[in-house]
Amino acid sequence: MRADVQDWFVSRTYTGRQPDRYRLAELKGDTRVSVVLPARDEASTVGAIVTALREELAEAVPLLDEIVVIDSGSMDLTSRVAADAGAQVFSQRDILPETGDRPGKGEALWKSLHVTTGDVVAFIDADLREFDPQFAVGLLGPLLSDPTVGFVKAFYDRPLTNGDTVLPAGGGRVTELVARPLLNLHYPELAGFVQPLAGEYAARRSLLERLPFVSGYGVEIGMLIDVFEDSGLQGMAQVDLGSRRHRNSDDAALGRMAAQVYLSLLSRLQRHGRALLTGEPSLTMTQFVRTDDGFLPRWNDVGVTERPPIMEVDAHRLRALSKFP
Repeated sequence: MRADVQDWFVSRTYTGRQPDRYRLAELKGDTRVSVVLPARDEASTVGAIVTALREELAEAVPLLDEIVVIDSGSMDLTSRVAADAGAQVFSQRDILPETGDRPGKGEALWKSLHVTTGDVVAFIDADLREFDPQFAVGLLGPLLSDPTVGFVKAFYDRPLTNGDTVLPAGGGRVTELVARPLLNLHYPELAGFVQPLAGEYAARRSLLERLPFVSGYGVEIGMLIDVFEDSGLQGMAQVDLGSRRHRNSDDAALGRMAAQVYLSLLSRLQRHGRALLTGEPSLTMTQFVRTDDGFLPRWNDVGVTERPPIMEVDAHRLRALSKFP
């Protein structure tokens, strides 16, 4: 790790247990804070997360101003469960309908900026189990206590469920096999981030509104790089949130995630002038499954798309100028 990155790591790495929610509620002043949960078929977990956030950080302590769930086409009762727990629920396809609708988490995050009003926005996945509201407090701490911080990334232990066995670590395989090596090679300035693909992060609205959003599993690495290119390393921070338990994906799904992570990083290298592509990468990934007839190929589209900064969308810009009535 470079000396400047080591200095950043020491000064900009926080502990999630450290921030006091009552103190942060005082520090926030007139700052509005939104928590967004992108969700698709998360009826089994989203209710407990929303309830904990509402009871502990909105009612008991005036830290959160709104809790928003963006339903990305769920086939289960995600929307009803989230609404019953006290969240504002929006259907992804109904937000900015004139722009169409695309699959993937990045779309939900991008569209959430149009329906939330927070000056600070925190994104938390809706599939977390054994959720502790301090998770949100830790994410918000650096932003509400230090005006020079514009973006905060989470990191945590990721237990891996292997049948009936839960290993204390082992999640985050795409990070260790794909994202970390590529970042160290092409963006050594970002080598100090413990989990560059972590699904939880928070940022100032003013920053988020000027960033493009990559679709699918590329949203995390794309945002990390774009924030760095926009604000520099000193505008970024990370926070240790302990442990995160959620569903673990199988190897085939992880392979598709890895392809989208690579394509997203490749697009950032090109966008920011760090690489010159002489040909277009293939957007189809071939994988194999064993059947009674031997191994058979399966093809998947792993291409990623990109939304422009939301302030470039006329409907949102007009709403922003009117102060989010």
